[in-house]
Amino acid sequence: MKATIEQLASISVFTQLQPVQLASLQPHTLVQTYQAGEIVSHEGDRLPPRLYALIQGLLRVSKTAASGKETILRTLTSGDIFAAPALFGNGIAPATVMAEAQAQVLMVNREALLAVIQANPEMALQMMAVLNQRLQQLHEVVHGLVSERAIVRLARLIQYSATEQGTETTAQGACLTLRLAHYQIARSIGITYEECVRLFKQLHSVVAYSRGGKITILDWERLDAIAQGTLETDSLPVNPSKK
Repeated sequence: MKATIEQLASISVFTQLQPVQLASLQPHTLVQTYQAGEIVSHEGDRLPPRLYALIQGLLRVSKTAASGKETILRTLTSGDIFAAPALFGNGIAPATVMAEAQAQVLMVNREALLAVIQANPEMALQMMAVLNQRLQQLHEVVHGLVSERAIVRLARLIQYSATEQGTETTAQGACLTLRLAHYQIARSIGITYEECVRLFKQLHSVVAYSRGGKITILDWERLDAIAQGTLETDSLPVNPSKK
């Protein structure tokens, strides 16, 4: 199925293009639907020379170590591009991409895209900015896994999810729009499932976790202090369930 003009316009790097420019890309597009749990690409796969972007849904990007341990690098949402090596590099998928929920993925032929970029050089700068941001995020993930305490990494992940995906105001506090299960969080910050559960119990006065991956921020100030490493978590109130 070909992409619509509206679908093309929803992609982050296409927002500055005029309808006539988007229409020139339309014949060179493909939209494919993936069900939850379905693999879009495996790490190491050879990819066709295309731009890949998410129109709708959620995609999980992860890498697997030689030991078999999986680390979740990030969660993609609508408008995000991914698999950059297919467009600019060696064509090898740098990570595994899996649908977290039903997802629509847009693919745009490389040659058609380059023709549009030649006519709109500012688009190349926009794409470079997006890719540079991804590199910075990856650097922060690796740095955190190596040098930061697990509770600091957890606080930063919650902050990042709140900033990137948004929150909903409830009577209890700010609820993350994105649902994050314990196992997803554990794989994202390099800890075990059991340690993740323990950390949430330790943070019960700062964030609340409930079934289905619903996370509510109760105290922004203390969450930020933990993320900055300036609040000793020993000073947090003891979880009543532990008494």
